[in-house]
Amino acid sequence: METIVVDSKDHFAQRDVFLSNNKNRRSHPTTPPHSQPPGATRGVQMVPYLTPRTYRWAMMDEQRPARVFPNRFPEAVDSRPGVPQDSCRCFSQVRASYPGTVTSFHTEIQDTSAPGWLRLLELIEEAVADGRDEFRPLPELSPEERRQIVTLPTSISRLTSVRTLVLYGSNLVRIPPEIGNMTSLEEFSPYTSRRLHWFPYEITRCTRLADSTVSTRSIYGNYKHRPPFPGLRPPGNTALDLDNLDPLRWGTTTARTCSVCAGPISATGPHQVWLSQVVATDVLPLLVSACSQACLDTLPPGAKSHIPTPHRGGTIEQPPCR
Repeated sequence: METIVVDSKDHFAQRDVFLSNNKNRRSHPTTPPHSQPPGATRGVQMVPYLTPRTYRWAMMDEQRPARVFPNRFPEAVDSRPGVPQDSCRCFSQVRASYPGTVTSFHTEIQDTSAPGWLRLLELIEEAVADGRDEFRPLPELSPEERRQIVTLPTSISRLTSVRTLVLYGSNLVRIPPEIGNMTSLEEFSPYTSRRLHWFPYEITRCTRLADSTVSTRSIYGNYKHRPPFPGLRPPGNTALDLDNLDPLRWGTTTARTCSVCAGPISATGPHQVWLSQVVATDVLPLLVSACSQACLDTLPPGAKSHIPTPHRGGTIEQPPCR
């Protein structure tokens, strides 16, 4: 095999070789040229790559076998027609939020008569009956049925044998606090659930949870773009139906028990704060719905490089983006 040698100290010669092989082409310097330098043998292509101060050349054998990686989320290549996920414009997920940006909770209410919801209830019952350790329900639904699911049933509390919960590409906007009863949960993957911006504090009760795959650009307060948290207000003096709360006001539609002590919540509504905490392998924005200020006072500090104390969101200042 013939090798083309360019003096590694002759930067101008390297530049000339690169430019001559990319003449009349709009090519990024790190893009392999379509033609080979004079003298190169067939079956071998010259690949340039950029170093801080010079171009270098490396030989790459085209006959080298391709490396195969396992597909962790087979549902991502579902070929059935349809769009299982609605768009979300709560905040930019590709750039830092502008000062003064205001966010609010998703207001969708779950249609409990939808075919997708009814099928999901059946799948949970099947998983409870056979005691499976992995629950991956979305591939069992059609694209339209997936789109109908904006939260999970409270019956997920019965999935006490499940160690892996996969919700790849879901249309979820919230997860119920009953996820805290999935005490065997070790792996949680709601990856590419672009409308899921926060999680219930009760997920911290899953003490075995060690691995998570979350689209962090989609969550409130993430370190990359720092989208603001929706503002929270203290409870009022009016009695509420705690099973039918307004999600625009409370974020959730149900708040019966305290996120901290599991005691009952007053009819006037929960005391709510945000807290960013490490959960498995991600820092997640957690919504705490407590029975009293005393329970809020027992909360731990926030995660490093995030707001250090529990807070009510809104215009609160966050650390700089990283």
